[in-house]
Amino acid sequence: MRWLVVGSAGMLGQDLVALLAARGHEVVGIDRDEIDITDPSSTAGCADGFDVVANVAAYTAVDRAESDEATAFAVNAVGAANLARAAHAAGARIVQISTDYVFDGLCDEPYPEDAPIAPRSAYGRTKAAGEWAVRAEAPDHLVVRTAWLYGAHGPCFPRTIVRAAAEKGTVAVIADQVGQPTWTVDLAGLVERLVAAGAPSGTYHGTSSGRASWFDFAQAAVAAAGMDPALVRPTTSADYVRPAARPAFSVLGHGALEAVGVTPLGPWDVAWALAATDVLG
Repeated sequence: MRWLVVGSAGMLGQDLVALLAARGHEVVGIDRDEIDITDPSSTAGCADGFDVVANVAAYTAVDRAESDEATAFAVNAVGAANLARAAHAAGARIVQISTDYVFDGLCDEPYPEDAPIAPRSAYGRTKAAGEWAVRAEAPDHLVVRTAWLYGAHGPCFPRTIVRAAAEKGTVAVIADQVGQPTWTVDLAGLVERLVAAGAPSGTYHGTSSGRASWFDFAQAAVAAAGMDPALVRPTTSADYVRPAARPAFSVLGHGALEAVGVTPLGPWDVAWALAATDVLG
């Protein structure tokens, strides 16, 4: 199978390209220096000759998007629409990576795939628009929502926390936001498995199983670095106000995966135990 990975220089993009190549696929990775996804003339014909287009490119500066929503929209919505249009014209399937930020974060039970979306931030609104655009432009699509990503090929929460704990001796981490830490290697594998299984077009959740707070994840990261987890102390969202609202509850359900016979990702803590050495370097 021939894959085009758009956004291949990013944390997820690098792991997806590597995994696809290791599994015997032909894969071409391109990034912003080779394609401007916001420009339809740049994306026209880019999917020709490919079976799958994976769009892992995104504007992910969540706080900056509050004051620059137009740029975020151009990348996350218009860019997604342009790639979906190109994929459809080429007869290729498109995989669109989306986010937990499309939900309001006010639930206390895992969000099913068909839960009403209600984004509370500019980033969430632009990613929700990207989902809509892909569904409208490409009938053969997979929208895969993920959350709390970390990996070896870019800045990520566990690496930041470990560095802060080492430099400062203690670090305060939010304990009242709950989600599912998800390894980019695991998500890449799930994307490949979904396509290989011929999963019906639709929306799926690509997050680890279980749940943890940022505080829980920080303690696990510090422990993996050989330091005392007590260096991490809990704080609240009210004590750490940022421009963009963060979902307090980002636990996603995996019913759609199970319904098509694709095994969801395993527990977040098991994945972290496997990933920690590579992620922390």
